[in-house]
Amino acid sequence: HVQLVESGGGSVQAGGSLRLACVASGANFGDYCMAWFRQAPGKEREGVANIDRDGVSTYADSVKGRFTVSRDNAKNTLYLQMNSLKTEDTAVYYCATVAGTYWGQGTQVTVS
Repeated sequence: HVQLVESGGGSVQAGGSLRLACVASGANFGDYCMAWFRQAPGKEREGVANIDRDGVSTYADSVKGRFTVSRDNAKNTLYLQMNSLKTEDTAVYYCATVAGTYWGQGTQVTVS
């Protein structure tokens, strides 16, 4: 069983940056392919970025070139660096295993 706890959300002006972190516990974090998802008000949850066990990442077209996903297996931590934020990036951001088995509680990102 994996516990995931996100942090780093907040309010920022358009064009600004935030860095989200997701700390994993309860299992070997390095064994899991990880992902960031987000859900905006009134919209379905969407995938933002994935990173596999070797650190190879993929991104949604809407964030490509602005967001960077990374992981530090020694610290059991997943990151999402978000630059050039837009108002449409406003959402609750979740980290999860790619398989969707384990989810964090989410962290709010508001861009105004």
